[in-house]
Amino acid sequence: MKVLFFSAIILLSTACRGGQATEPKPGEKDTLPKQVPLEELYLPDTVYSSAKKVSFVVEQEDSLDYFLKDVEDRYAADNSSFTFRRNMLRDASFGGTLEKRPETVEIAWQFNTPEDNYKTSLGNWGGGTGWTGQPIYVRDGEKEEIFFASLNSKAYFLDFNTGKRSRPDLDVLNTIKGSPSLDPELKNLYIGHGVSRKTPMCLLVVDLLKHEITYKFSDKKAWRNWGAFDSSPVVAGGYLIWPGENGSLYKFEREQGSLKLLQTLRYKVNGAAPGIESSIAIWRNYGWFQDNAGNILCVNLNTMKPVWHYWNHDDSDGTVVCRVENGTPYVYAASEVDRQGMSGSCFFIKINGLDGTVVWEQKIPCRRIDLGGKILDGGMYSTPLLGAGDCNGMIFANVCRNKAAKTNGELMALSTEDGSILYSVPLKQFCWSSPVAFYDKEKNMYIFTGDGEGNIYLIEGKTGQVIYTKKVAYNFESSPTVAGNAAVVGSRVNGIFKFVIK
Repeated sequence: MKVLFFSAIILLSTACRGGQATEPKPGEKDTLPKQVPLEELYLPDTVYSSAKKVSFVVEQEDSLDYFLKDVEDRYAADNSSFTFRRNMLRDASFGGTLEKRPETVEIAWQFNTPEDNYKTSLGNWGGGTGWTGQPIYVRDGEKEEIFFASLNSKAYFLDFNTGKRSRPDLDVLNTIKGSPSLDPELKNLYIGHGVSRKTPMCLLVVDLLKHEITYKFSDKKAWRNWGAFDSSPVVAGGYLIWPGENGSLYKFEREQGSLKLLQTLRYKVNGAAPGIESSIAIWRNYGWFQDNAGNILCVNLNTMKPVWHYWNHDDSDGTVVCRVENGTPYVYAASEVDRQGMSGSCFFIKINGLDGTVVWEQKIPCRRIDLGGKILDGGMYSTPLLGAGDCNGMIFANVCRNKAAKTNGELMALSTEDGSILYSVPLKQFCWSSPVAFYDKEKNMYIFTGDGEGNIYLIEGKTGQVIYTKKVAYNFESSPTVAGNAAVVGSRVNGIFKFVIK
């Protein structure tokens, strides 16, 4: 095997050769001039001095270049939602639509999964869905389906309109906590194990043409000995990009029912290989993710080499979100309160995605709490939600305050310009779920979210007014997917709900 080892990083030119891009509107993809050669659309092969903190290797079997074949977002233009937070930017532009200002939320259907009482090394996981657990929404002509994987080690396929099974259940061998991903061009469903049940953890390819698992991948050479894949993979430039909790970032070639490993990035910071639970956000050939040691990395996906590094103080599992503003990609990210001790701060930041410089930082006091011998960390597990319409210039996030404020959880609204807190909505419990947006005909934004006590909320984005709230389940740890005026989301224990906003 050919191994390329980089022990020293050289500061190169910071000039960006790519063309200018405008900020995309909700539901629209980044548009690029077709006449511009692909080479000029690549962001530069630059390495900043901050990346010197990263010790890494890029492994591959040959000396070929595996540059991205294009810089298009294959997810953005489709009416479906195939991956976590819908697209490469992870900006949750689901395109939720309402006829007018909503007044209530109704349950259209509830699907209950069986509970699995098998005792793993990390306890019993039951049924339903966990973190991040976002369902896939597939629209093929008149047919609409929901795909999701459960904590009970099964994958389910439901009719979106009725909640009845549309395909047989599938045994996926181990507990699934993360969000599966559907290939935008092939009939491949990608699922990553979260906890070992009876077999070693790995990533899976389900060939939907055969309705069976046709490929498994685990990495015995990984630098971290935890083989989970909670991250939701994404297709970029024709390749599948998939981070692992084993401290590696993978680039695969895809074919129907299978994958071929092309390149692997392995890295350490301060001598340790952290695990990656976040999903990677991508614009052109740059990808951004954070890990459980608080590192935020930008990687050139053409070469799989780090571009820059930033340390955000503490464990960071939530997925970053990217928005392109006046041709520059900006990344929004936040940390938890874990390694800081029983109290500390959630560091919510906005970073220039090209060079890693911080635009603003907002420190939000949070605490850890003891729940009967189990310590629950504070801070942010959710992925932020960028505002649009009448909430342009705002960003929203669920934060686990755990009595560092008056409540355990809050939905916070901040300014994207300077990070100032515009308002805060107290929730009835901590919240790991990521909020989603709906817009009426006047482009007024409304936020739907759930919390760790099973409450749902419908909130006016501009003011923070709670329009509707009700307890309907056990724990909405998972994040919703949106289609039209409906949101589908699973809870811990067993309930998968379709909510209709009216």
